[in-house]
Amino acid sequence: MNKSWRRLVSVYLGAVFSIGAFFAHSVHADLLIRITEGADQAMPIAVVPFIENGTMPPGENISSIVRNDLAMSGQFKSLSPEKMLSLPSTEKQVFYRDWRVLNQRYLLIGEVNREGDKIRVRYELSDVNAERRLIGKSAEAPVNSFRNLAHHISDDVFETITGVPGDFSTKLAYVTRQMANGRPLYRLQVSDIDGKRSSIRLEGEEPILSPAWSPDGKSLAYVSFETGKPAIYIHELTTGQRSKVADFPGLNSAPDWSADGKSLLMTLSKDGNAEIYSMDIGSGKLRRLTDHWGIDTEANWGVNGEIVFTSDRSGGPQIYRLGNESSQPQRLTFGSRYNARPRVSPDGRYLFYVHQRDGDFHIARLDRATGQEVVLTNSDLDESPTISPNGQRLAYSTKKNGKSVLAVVATDGTELYTLPASEGDVREPAWSPRQ
Repeated sequence: MNKSWRRLVSVYLGAVFSIGAFFAHSVHADLLIRITEGADQAMPIAVVPFIENGTMPPGENISSIVRNDLAMSGQFKSLSPEKMLSLPSTEKQVFYRDWRVLNQRYLLIGEVNREGDKIRVRYELSDVNAERRLIGKSAEAPVNSFRNLAHHISDDVFETITGVPGDFSTKLAYVTRQMANGRPLYRLQVSDIDGKRSSIRLEGEEPILSPAWSPDGKSLAYVSFETGKPAIYIHELTTGQRSKVADFPGLNSAPDWSADGKSLLMTLSKDGNAEIYSMDIGSGKLRRLTDHWGIDTEANWGVNGEIVFTSDRSGGPQIYRLGNESSQPQRLTFGSRYNARPRVSPDGRYLFYVHQRDGDFHIARLDRATGQEVVLTNSDLDESPTISPNGQRLAYSTKKNGKSVLAVVATDGTELYTLPASEGDVREPAWSPRQ
């Protein structure tokens, strides 16, 4: 975050770098998850170690992945296996009285079988107080999708208990920066939301900014300076194929996908001032959405065609709304002299954004129905909020011990965990949709 609004634009326009970006699909070091705390009313759940039959992939087992997933949500408190009185794998082996003694509300048990190149899992979730089974299912996946299978179980358990779809099978895109041979090295990476299975999708000595997921989760749009100026690319993750979609004179920045995946919002200054445009991806046709002497940028598509964006047309960065591509802007934020980088919750009720208070930059939440503004974070340099597809969690970039790390909070402000990089800084998070 630059403390001068106009300096941000000059950084975009003035940066010149030397070596072109290149692709790399090798696995890189994972982010390091550090769980901080959960909600005071977290529900107790016992995830019993699953019985394993056959040779399993090395490292974590399915039950530990599920246990960690649920703990990361902040809504569950998992019982340590060392405190369990028994280790059942079927409902017939369960004595509910034992789990009530341990003050457990829910119980998850199961069995994992290796069948050639596939893993098959049977799992059962029970309500301890009601002594009733809530889930009794089987699922399978290739051995190399072992973690996918675990995240799928976590999603199923989370939705069964809370009524809200889980987001454990989604991904995080982010940008890391570290020094290599005295020069900066930027990497666009994708990982599980717990930081595991990170893979490099692009790297080079030029900045990479503003990754944004397509609604089908198969592509990323982002800004790269690899030609010496900012340009917007679309990157298909499966094939690695890239296409440059915006390379106009001046600023090309802040891409965001429409819900149907056919259009991109972006900021362009090709006509002399930074304005919001919509581009039809298939034809490349542009439609200008704002026309003002102020700087308009960081547009985000909300629900039902709504667009929110940052503008300094009132004298400082504030958030504005377009009801659709043809409407007039309406100002939404008034609580401080700096409000920027808006993101709309999946249900449209809340607006999340970077908010300056007492000289520090935090992530704030605006209840659009009541107008109530709540500051969710307490660091002094928080930026780049991104919302989970179920609207339950928020990831953002912040500073810890002099390094840029990713932090995750519940959307009520409860601190959950941080994801520092093993080397260098990590910034610009983008949470994928469900696939």
